[in-house]
Amino acid sequence: MANKNMERAKRLERELVNEARKHGLCAERARGSDGRALGKCKEVDVLIQGMRLQAKMRKKLAAFLRLDDGVDGVVFRQDRGPTLVLLRWNDLLDKLKDGW
Repeated sequence: MANKNMERAKRLERELVNEARKHGLCAERARGSDGRALGKCKEVDVLIQGMRLQAKMRKKLAAFLRLDDGVDGVVFRQDRGPTLVLLRWNDLLDKLKDGW
């Protein structure tokens, strides 16, 4: 029996690529979820318009990552770490389509 977590991750990667293509974007999934298959670092799972993305599927996300109504994104940072931004997937696809 295949690893259920691995299958969920692959399903997410395929969904991301398919949705991006529906938006008219260039999208590709790394074979085996290994970015080296695309000539990138091993952590890259998908390429969308040249943007290297890692896909993570979790049963539940931390509450602070929730995007409330009226909020376009969440900005967060671990102490002494880089600042990160959380956006809705379709909002990112729209931005990329518009040449962001």
